[in-house]
Amino acid sequence: MKETHFQSTHAQFLSAAALRDAGAELDTGEMLAAMDNAWLDIRSGKAFGTKAVLSLPEEDFWRDSTVAHRRREFLDERLGWKLSCLYSVNERYGGVKIIGANSFNRQLGLPRSTSTIVLMEKKTLRVLTIMDGTSISARRTGSYATMVLDAFCGQDKPVSVLLFGTGPTARAVVECLNYRCAERIGKFAIQGRSIGRAQQFIDAIDFPNSLNLEPAEDTSLSESDFIITATNARAPIFNQDEMARDAVSLHLGGDEIPESYLQRVLRTGMVVCDDLRTVSHRNSQSIALHFSRRGLSLEEVGPLLGLHDLTMIGAPPVRREGPVCVTCVGLPMLDLYAAQATYEKYCRRSALDRR
Repeated sequence: MKETHFQSTHAQFLSAAALRDAGAELDTGEMLAAMDNAWLDIRSGKAFGTKAVLSLPEEDFWRDSTVAHRRREFLDERLGWKLSCLYSVNERYGGVKIIGANSFNRQLGLPRSTSTIVLMEKKTLRVLTIMDGTSISARRTGSYATMVLDAFCGQDKPVSVLLFGTGPTARAVVECLNYRCAERIGKFAIQGRSIGRAQQFIDAIDFPNSLNLEPAEDTSLSESDFIITATNARAPIFNQDEMARDAVSLHLGGDEIPESYLQRVLRTGMVVCDDLRTVSHRNSQSIALHFSRRGLSLEEVGPLLGLHDLTMIGAPPVRREGPVCVTCVGLPMLDLYAAQATYEKYCRRSALDRR
């Protein structure tokens, strides 16, 4: 029997080094183009997926005598010890991203989280390739910043940005904003655990950068139009009384923002989720916890309160007056489109090498 395209499967693991050596890593423009395609297909119903997360109890981790003495180092940071599975399909492919995460990994010289992406042909759901998705995952998350700035930040003056975080996602935020929005950005402040950490982050930027990056100052929060949080903090990381009243905020971490701020935005502004149902079910970010702590469900109450969902058919919602708070849990479809583009680039490069 002649083997067809759909029957042919010799799944190859593509490490980060293999993708880099083949010249198959997506540049920033290619990554953002893949994200644009993903959002078009998400809003037209051509791409869909969901997410499952198994959170492990921190107490179990700290009972281990080999690590218990390090617990005080994590008083202000969640371990975020979890196993996640994100799965989705579009018109041509299926994909599953598996994430293992624990902040303690950094003490071992390892990334906080490691992602592995399984890419499949859609009709048969046979595996085409398995690839290291750690960098892909961070970069697709960073792309949210460009969409939110485009959708909700005004065009009448340069946008002042404050970024909380100095990890891979924060780096991806800078990379994406620099590529697509640099001409719209004025000041760009980085808030780390210390001024030294923020400066190290800035000094480590190794891609062409035209943004004016500087460590945050005491006045950075009050002077910023666009505030991005990409941390693993255990408690809110800013005081809402110090914020500009009509600032736009984007939250890519966990329970990072104060209750008082959420209450003000719910009363006077716009609250937006990348996917309201997924944010609600995950119940680890400030907006979902705001309701669940009151015995309510974000998924049920959100539509009644006029909360917006970026996955709904059509363009992003139009901003009205007042503050804007955007929470993004990370859509599996974005991983699928980034993996698809990477795999297709790898195949093109490999074909050229064989000529």
